[in-house]
Amino acid sequence: MTVLTQRFSAAVDYARVAHAGQFRRGTRIPYLYHLLAVASLVLEYGGDEDQAIAGLLHDVLEDCGAGHEVTIRAQFGDVVCAIVAACTDGTVEGKANAEAGGTAAEHWRHRKLKYLEHLRSESTEALLVSGCDKLHNARAILSDLENPDVGVAVFERFTGKRDNTLRYYQSLAEIFTARRAPMAMVFDKTVARMHELAGATTRAGLE
Repeated sequence: MTVLTQRFSAAVDYARVAHAGQFRRGTRIPYLYHLLAVASLVLEYGGDEDQAIAGLLHDVLEDCGAGHEVTIRAQFGDVVCAIVAACTDGTVEGKANAEAGGTAAEHWRHRKLKYLEHLRSESTEALLVSGCDKLHNARAILSDLENPDVGVAVFERFTGKRDNTLRYYQSLAEIFTARRAPMAMVFDKTVARMHELAGATTRAGLE
C-alpha cells in the first residue's frame, strides 16, 4: 500500500508554481491537470510515492528548464530526480539550440527516436511513469478524435502531424507491451482506437 506524505503535497505545489501560466496544448486547461492525472495513473498502476512525485514533476525539465534539476534532487531526492530525467526527451534550452540548426519536424523526429530507444532499457520505475504520461496524452487525443468539432484536426497541434504522431504512439505501444508495463494493454487499445478514428490503414511504428 502506497502512503502519500508531505513530500507529495510539496511536489504538487512545486509543479503548480513551475508550470504556472502553462496550458494543455490547444486548450485553456491548466497544465497542472495533466500532471495530477499522470500521478493518479501512477498510483492506479501500483507506483510508489517517489514514482507519483515524479509523475507530478515529469515535465518540469522539459517545459520549465534544466535548472530545476538541482532543486528537484535537493528537495525530492535522487530517485525522483532520476525518474524525471529519464522521462525527459529534451529541455527548453536543448530544443531551442537544436531547432536553430534544422526544422522543427526534423528535431522532433530525432528526439522521439532517441526517446524510444531510451525506453527500451530504462528502469521499470521510470517506464511506469512514462507509460502513465503517454496514456493520459493518448486518451486526450482519442477524446478529441471522438469529438465531431475537432476530429482529425487534433493532429495539427502536433509537430509530427497525423502520420508521425500515430507512428510514435504505435512504437510506444510496442515497447510498453514488450516490456510488460502495467498499463500496456490499456495503452495498446487506446492507440488502436486512435488509428481507427484517424483513418489509418496500418499500425506502423516510427522509423
